[in-house]
Amino acid sequence: MRISEILRRKGPGVITIAPDASVRELLRVLAVHNVGAVVVSADGVVLTGIASERDVVRRLHLAGAGLLEQPVSAIMTAVVHTCSPDDRVETLNATMTEHRIRHLPVVADGRMVGVVSIGDVVKNQISELENEREHLVRYLHG
Repeated sequence: MRISEILRRKGPGVITIAPDASVRELLRVLAVHNVGAVVVSADGVVLTGIASERDVVRRLHLAGAGLLEQPVSAIMTAVVHTCSPDDRVETLNATMTEHRIRHLPVVADGRMVGVVSIGDVVKNQISELENEREHLVRYLHG
């Protein structure tokens, strides 16, 4: 299965935050949208980085509460792994496992077209296993 199929099922929305927004605003966006990461982008189209709950937690112990007023650009991950809508889910699964990442922006023609999370990948795998089980049951029971 291709990444484009996952995006078709979940929708192409990309939650973004500007690099100069505060970490406090980042936390608000994460909470409001009930997500673990957001794409950092000045214009909502071009990828600048990604900021996650993990990024905040890993830096909070160093900076203390003052971190909340710093810009997202100070804590974001700037080198972001991405994928294409044409990539296979199996490849994405390997990339996420190998690099220990949970969210991958999907980029086509230099523009973000979606984000795929490890939850999306697992949901897809469960769906495929359920379909396979149904086919086997139908086969066995004729």
